[in-house]
Amino acid sequence: MLQLTETALTSALGEVDARAAVTFLGADRIEVLRFADRERGLVRYATLGMSASAMTDPTASVADPERGPRAELVLTLHAGHPATDQVLRPLAVLAAAPQVEGLVVVPDACLDLGEPLWPGAPFQAVLVAEPGGLVPDLTLPEPRDPVRFYPLLPMTPAETAWQRARGPQALREAWLAHGTDLRAPDRGAVPLSG
Repeated sequence: MLQLTETALTSALGEVDARAAVTFLGADRIEVLRFADRERGLVRYATLGMSASAMTDPTASVADPERGPRAELVLTLHAGHPATDQVLRPLAVLAAAPQVEGLVVVPDACLDLGEPLWPGAPFQAVLVAEPGGLVPDLTLPEPRDPVRFYPLLPMTPAETAWQRARGPQALREAWLAHGTDLRAPDRGAVPLSG
């Protein structure tokens, strides 16, 4: 199944530029693939392995290994910032959270690492965006749910606190109102009020 997932990623994002694998105790191996979009000056990082298992609610009495949401994570940044390639392990940590912590990743979820996404990054958390825009959902044979590819939007600590208080929609509106470039690896927090 992971081969199908990788094919879906390469069909949408191009050839893999680099890859790294991380294994966590009690979790399957997670790879992070790097895609360079030289035409647009972007670099994309996508997890591979998170979708191998369906995400299940930790409070469920019985976990169905076949049924349940499946996902991979995609982070897009402007190329040229050398430290961003060190986001590979933090992304793998986020991708392993469903197996390790019983987390079910959904749009508008806040995933907080508690440390910078890469050395010197102004971001410690990401907001999970709606899937389907960049990489289409991957339909799997029944009874499995499709794999959804969730874009990640980096948040500064101030933005993370504000969206927890006001909600993700309010943060998206603030980003939009200020023309925030969410792909800028060194951007500051959007001006927040209210």
